[in-house]
Amino acid sequence: MIYKEVSGRPFLRDNTVMLTSALEKPILIFGCGNILFGDDGFGPAVVQHLKENYQLPADVLVWDVGTGIREILFDLALSAKKPDKLIILDAVDYPNRTPGEVFEISVEGIPAQKTSDFSLHQFPTVNLLKELQEETAIDIHIVVARTAHVPDQVQPGLSDEMARAIPEAARLVLSLIDQDKGA
Repeated sequence: MIYKEVSGRPFLRDNTVMLTSALEKPILIFGCGNILFGDDGFGPAVVQHLKENYQLPADVLVWDVGTGIREILFDLALSAKKPDKLIILDAVDYPNRTPGEVFEISVEGIPAQKTSDFSLHQFPTVNLLKELQEETAIDIHIVVARTAHVPDQVQPGLSDEMARAIPEAARLVLSLIDQDKGA
């Protein structure tokens, strides 16, 4: 294995550095999704928007986790130190919703038909989220937008509906951050 020297300490992988920082922050925001598959890239797009357009408080970590949230949630579940709040951004094909509509779902509200996609909804991930919700004091929020189109083949780029939803999702995330700050 190749080690990388960071701050005088060796690490096995680059994500370990980010995860170490994540475990020190009370508020974590994770953008989930695959930017190569149309609207599935919504979570990373919102993360990018937040980073480019807002100066977030120092106690907040915003991270594009792509399709790798499962490993991060596993590390959080095993960690002695937990964040106060976890906000997950993702795209869903949710019944009775309009493409581009932004809303919040519970862990239990993750659509069953999404259990086999590349996103946070894979079976082990849902179980980890449920465990974190039931066994810790972490305040978990899942902010989603209803997809318009997720292609079967590589096709980067969000639909117009999802691109328009990015600022609204960012505002919802900001309001969730501010809940604890008395704003």
